[in-house]
Amino acid sequence: MRIIVLFLIVAILSGLFIISNNNLYIYEQEGRDIFVELYFDWINQLSFNPEFLTGDVVKLNWFPE
Repeated sequence: MRIIVLFLIVAILSGLFIISNNNLYIYEQEGRDIFVELYFDWINQLSFNPEFLTGDVVKLNWFPE
């Protein structure tokens, strides 16, 4: 239950940050379209960042010289 509540809080706060940083008017259709595009771009970026980070960590030389 706590995980669901935490997820909802993060989703709502991130949505509010996107709206406020881009000066979107959600009551207009154009503002909603831009918001949905930006929000899902943000979600996609969250999934790609760990992928690149773990790829870089794997490529490092971990053996002492």
